[in-house]
Amino acid sequence: MTATTVPTVTVPRVALPTPTTLSGPRKPYGTDAGARTARSTWTDLIDKVQEAGRYPTRPEAERVTRIVLSALGAHVVGDERVDLARALPEEAAKLVAAQIPATRPRTAPEFVESVAARTEGATPATARWDVSSVLSVLPKLVGDDLVTRIITQLPPGYALLFGRADLAAAP
Repeated sequence: MTATTVPTVTVPRVALPTPTTLSGPRKPYGTDAGARTARSTWTDLIDKVQEAGRYPTRPEAERVTRIVLSALGAHVVGDERVDLARALPEEAAKLVAAQIPATRPRTAPEFVESVAARTEGATPATARWDVSSVLSVLPKLVGDDLVTRIITQLPPGYALLFGRADLAAAP
């Protein structure tokens, strides 16, 4: 058996296209000064929810986050839904985007009840805690402007779930 030599080929380096060169500059996630400029990770989100809700374990914080974001995904529609999914970590974005839009908007109390129904052993009070623990971390994660747009499209009462005052105009 004789040895065969393989010729060496030099391949010139070519700049690969980046998202910026393909479609122009990318708009940062979130639209206000307080918003982050890159996606947070799923771990970051769960850490924030665990801290906000004072959950003793990460798996508990993760379970609550999955339930609440899935419920929210059915009620946020249009550009807000797209922007929310774009701003969330990939795993959270999939939870939001995978939901079939609700046929009618739920009031804030109905939303909390739906979360209680999805959560084993939950009461209305624990479900409200869970909802607020997840939704209250979203403004820092996705930006105040986007959260304001989301709250505007939802029935009255959701602002409190996001940790904001729910100021209604006087009749």
